[in-house]
Amino acid sequence: MPLRQYAYFALFSRHVSADAMTFQLGMTPDEVTVRGSRFTEPAVVPVDHSWMVVCREPGLRVDEQITRVLDRLQPYTDRICDLTGQLARTSGGAALHVVRYFNDIDQAHPSAVDAPSLLGWHLDRNVLDFLSVTGAELDIDEYDMAGAEDAR
Repeated sequence: MPLRQYAYFALFSRHVSADAMTFQLGMTPDEVTVRGSRFTEPAVVPVDHSWMVVCREPGLRVDEQITRVLDRLQPYTDRICDLTGQLARTSGGAALHVVRYFNDIDQAHPSAVDAPSLLGWHLDRNVLDFLSVTGAELDIDEYDMAGAEDAR
């Protein structure tokens, strides 16, 4: 089964920009979004600013992708805790996201068919402790792309 997946840790806020988060953390994100940037017509729909550290490396199980993300974040845990506390007071916060697309024939990497099974994964104590101490949520999105070509 073709599978494309990635994991990322995000800090988000309606009031604090990704640039301000970067300054406070002292760490550059892999990706950012800017509030109000998703839609321009018919009217701008506000979304959160977000600051993200991402692992999109194919062929890794989700837990391996999460480990890669957390390995980069761990040295900044205290700063992340301080920032998530500030963000939580203004309708912001932190989340570890897992996004998986099953049967994604168009986007799967050619080697994915020969790759070991990517279906099983777990969160170890290190990940759970990081989520707990930073006050982050866990958000898992899974999409079955079978029949997606019929919707086109």
